[in-house]
Amino acid sequence: MHDLVRWLGAQLDADTRRASSLHALDCDIHAYLQGHLESVKAAMSMFHEAPGAVCDCGVPARVLREVDAERRILARFRDALTEAESPDHLVSGPARTALLVVEPIAKDLAAVYADRPGYREEWRP
Repeated sequence: MHDLVRWLGAQLDADTRRASSLHALDCDIHAYLQGHLESVKAAMSMFHEAPGAVCDCGVPARVLREVDAERRILARFRDALTEAESPDHLVSGPARTALLVVEPIAKDLAAVYADRPGYREEWRP
């Protein structure tokens, strides 16, 4: 499961990097994109410096909120994995139960990225 956790973290990193380029079709940023290359560069630069300055669709901000929520869920999964594998705990009882609960959740999170390189069939929910 550690591979799933690492791979999912990499997907969240990629989403974070791409968030500013994701917009609703009716977003004001598209008006800038209709212009020439320099206006596109200026608009994207402004957006990176001050999100919302040229974008009112909310998609980039929503993507970042979703990534943050998924990172918190993933952190809980990592904690459960660490606890379940700790020599202080037998992999039974509460630690095993927690792992059984969070493992399907991690697989559900990963399924969103099933079309990306590196996704494994055994991760499918």
